[in-house]
Amino acid sequence: MTIKSEDAERRAAFAVADLMVAAARTAPKGCGVDEIETFIIEGNDKDLLAGHMKDIAKETGEDFYERDGINVDNSHCVVLIGVKNEPLGLTNCSLCGFPDCAAMEKAGTNCAFKVTDLGIAIGSAVSVAADHRIDNRVLFSAGKGAMRMGLFSEKVRVCFGIPLGVNGKSLFYDRSEQ
Repeated sequence: MTIKSEDAERRAAFAVADLMVAAARTAPKGCGVDEIETFIIEGNDKDLLAGHMKDIAKETGEDFYERDGINVDNSHCVVLIGVKNEPLGLTNCSLCGFPDCAAMEKAGTNCAFKVTDLGIAIGSAVSVAADHRIDNRVLFSAGKGAMRMGLFSEKVRVCFGIPLGVNGKSLFYDRSEQ
């Protein structure tokens, strides 16, 4: 049997995506409370995500959404990582800028612990991609597109997308030229 390089490369991207989701899940969390949600999208869902990103570019006039949408189009798959905004119920934290979790919730802002947990989970995930030499980039724009798609539970207010590609030159290099 002969396996073409593009088939092996695609399989490698998906195998690494699985490992990235596992790394996000096992990343340390504040007080050991895990509120991370993850997805891997491909095919029509990936096309839908890229379409939402391009729509946002038209609506906002921000060209980077279009550029990032093209990156998503050209990737094998996208890992999406978000976090539920479920405060820990601490009384004297104030990392979010409010005196306690009740005041934070009333103001409608995000728990600093949860946003930090998300950052650690993303860092763990992209380190897996780097360890396996899979091209990737953390995209706020893909997270915003994913929110429009309604993939995450309603408690998720912050998420990011990480498209994965295996190419002779990274899709995410020289981005100013795209």
